[in-house]
Amino acid sequence: MRGSVYYQSAELSKVVFKEGAKKEDRINQNHEHYNCVASFNTMKAYRNVWNNFFNYLLEHFKLKNCELITDEHVKSYFEYKIEYYASKQYAEKISSALGKLEFALNKYSIEKYAFTNKEPIKYDFKIRQNILSNARNFNLIADNYHNRTYLNPKELIKNLQNENHKIAASIQLFGGARVEAVTLIKYEQLKGTKIDIVINEEVGIIETKEKGGKVGDVLVPLDIYKKLENYLIENDKFKIIYQHYLNDLKQASNLSNQKYHSSHGLRWTFAQNRVRDYQQKANYSYYEAIQKVSWEMKHFRASITEHYLS
Repeated sequence: MRGSVYYQSAELSKVVFKEGAKKEDRINQNHEHYNCVASFNTMKAYRNVWNNFFNYLLEHFKLKNCELITDEHVKSYFEYKIEYYASKQYAEKISSALGKLEFALNKYSIEKYAFTNKEPIKYDFKIRQNILSNARNFNLIADNYHNRTYLNPKELIKNLQNENHKIAASIQLFGGARVEAVTLIKYEQLKGTKIDIVINEEVGIIETKEKGGKVGDVLVPLDIYKKLENYLIENDKFKIIYQHYLNDLKQASNLSNQKYHSSHGLRWTFAQNRVRDYQQKANYSYYEAIQKVSWEMKHFRASITEHYLS
């Protein structure tokens, strides 16, 4: 399908939106309105998620045609949203919207190829249900905590094949940066060095702008900072391709014999290590430590950090 993100979501909306369709018809598998959406507000909410999803695919996968969406794309997007602690209600809305997108794409494909010799494309996004189930457990049942830290993050980084990926992963591990903060870095973001009073060592300062436009400093080891600085002296910008980065992390996880936790696992590992540093090296109380780490990770509430802690 050609066209902008918003054009494509509009075309798919036409396939499933049947204003005023009766409920008995929408649950009747033999009726033309089966599984369609009758409420304008519901369709608007679904389409907002679709637009966000399509923009995510355009940015991270360079995917411009929604007909090429696979379950791997769904998995990547949904996990990306869960990592930012979507509320239970929002996570359920995303899952429902992705389910309706699966239905819309299947119906669109059937109608598109109905009078051709081509077989319609089949879409299966059931992975969303597994992700939602895990998210429910994580948010609502403390005993079902899913620890997503890397047991040996330094070995993981050592096994990365791309040198720029090693820099990006190190910034996430030692600075707690989100992935969008390390996929593109410009020279003007480098802010020099200072003594980190928590570990009493000189560190480099990288200014980042992340989720919600939040701006703040990420502190990284001096050797990593110098590598990044030297790279930016010779190049206009530091830029990595998100999916290539994830693929490298996955391969490095296998090589280092540890479970793959995407790039989020590096941020989780940072949180646990940094809380420990605040308590053991700087004598902060538990509450003071989690509040400080929450601010460093560009959150506000101290309780957010506890999501990362077992």
